[in-house]
Order: sequence, then structure tokens, then C-alpha cells
Amino acid sequence: MILQGRVAIVTGAGSGIGRAGAIAMAREGAAVVVADRDAVAGEATARTIIKGSGRARAIATDVAEPAALERLVQGAIEAYGRIDILHSHAGIQVEGPLTAVDPAGMEASWQVNVAAHFRLMRLVMPHMQTAGRGSIIVTSSNSGVFYDHEMIAYATSKHAAVAMVKQVAIDYGKYGVRVNALCPGWVDTPFNDAFTRQMGGREALLEYVRQKIPLGRFATVEEIAESILFLASDRSSFMTGHALVIDGGECIA
Repeated sequence: MILQGRVAIVTGAGSGIGRAGAIAMAREGAAVVVADRDAVAGEATARTIIKGSGRARAIATDVAEPAALERLVQGAIEAYGRIDILHSHAGIQVEGPLTAVDPAGMEASWQVNVAAHFRLMRLVMPHMQTAGRGSIIVTSSNSGVFYDHEMIAYATSKHAAVAMVKQVAIDYGKYGVRVNALCPGWVDTPFNDAFTRQMGGREALLEYVRQKIPLGRFATVEEIAESILFLASDRSSFMTGHALVIDGGECIA
């Protein structure tokens, strides 16, 4: 098992990509601290891991609340004594062009898609520095390396997340800590609801996927989880500051 003996924190782990990544890391030997603002969903992910003979603890966490992030990291240290992997995954979508997005929507995008990652990285970094190693994965999006129509809040915040990852990677590589951005494309989860509304409904989204993505389909959460395992493990031991795009070729089409 490629993560045997390691401890991972995963935010947004109650559903979708976060849940799939948490389960995959546990399957590969990591003890996983499952964080989600939906306490019931987080507990369900932890139970699934435990039923599969893995180790997990759920901590209800709203990443927009700095105090909740402090409790999350402290809870991980109290439970397992270390933090080897952080997958800061939780995010939001706010759709619309410049004149349609309320400033509160832009601020919410910044707080969840950028500031929460910053705060959480800042909290775990001292533990990783002391250990002399660590892997931090920040979920951005392929919208963090190219642009979408009428998604100013989302694209801006996701580009900022990639820039932040690259800066932290430069500054903390000397401590043995690797920092990379996970940039998924279309994955068929409820997270796409804002894009679905912006595109005009489910059928319009499906047609876009068929026509605009070279592989012609959505990714599965399990496929994205394999990339998470790669970034979390020593299989990517010489990779840092990278934006790993997994989008079926959309960003080059």
C-alpha cells in the first residue's frame, strides 16, 4: 500500500471527488481525517472507510470559518499525532459574468476557493516542516488554467489557487514539502449545478461534453481519485508546483 502509515486531511470529503479521494487514500493505508460541512455526509464517508478496514475520523468543518479549520488540524494531531497529506478540496461555484455576479458572490468564491486553502496550508505547514516531508494538494479546476464563458468568480478564484500553489511550492520545497494543484475538468457530480444553470440546463451540458471534450464524456470520481493518489504518494516525489489537469483534453481542444 503506497500510503501505509500516513495521515491525510481531506476537506469536502462528504461527497464527489473529495469522498472518492478519501476512500482511495484509506484503501492505500492512510488514516484519513474526513472534513465536510455536512456532518452526516462526512460521517458516512468515515463509516465507509472503516467498514473497508481502513482508519478514519470525521470532523464537521465549514472551511469558510477560520476557527473550524483550526479545530480540524488540532483534531487530526490529537487523533493521529501527525499530518502527512493535506487535500484541501472544498470549493464553490458562483456563475455569471461581471455585471451579473453580486459582490457577495465574488467574496464567497474568494473565501472558499482561495482563502480557505491559504489558511489550511498555513496551519498544516509547521507540522510538515518538522517532519521534513509532506504533500499538499489544492483542488483548483481546469478553469484555473484556461477560462470559461460567464464564470468570472469561479475562474478568477481558481486561477488564484493555482498561483498560490506555485508560490508555496517555491517557498517550502526546501523543507521537503510538495505542493500541487489538482485541476479536474467535467466530473458528473452535483457540483456542476452552477455550470448547468449557466449553460441552460442538463441537456445543453451533456451536448457540450459530447462535442467539446475530445474523450467525449465526463470523468468518474474514481478516475480523479487515482490522480489524487499519485499526488499524495511518493509516486510524484519529484513533482511540486504543478497544476495537474485531468479533463479529457478539454483545455487543448
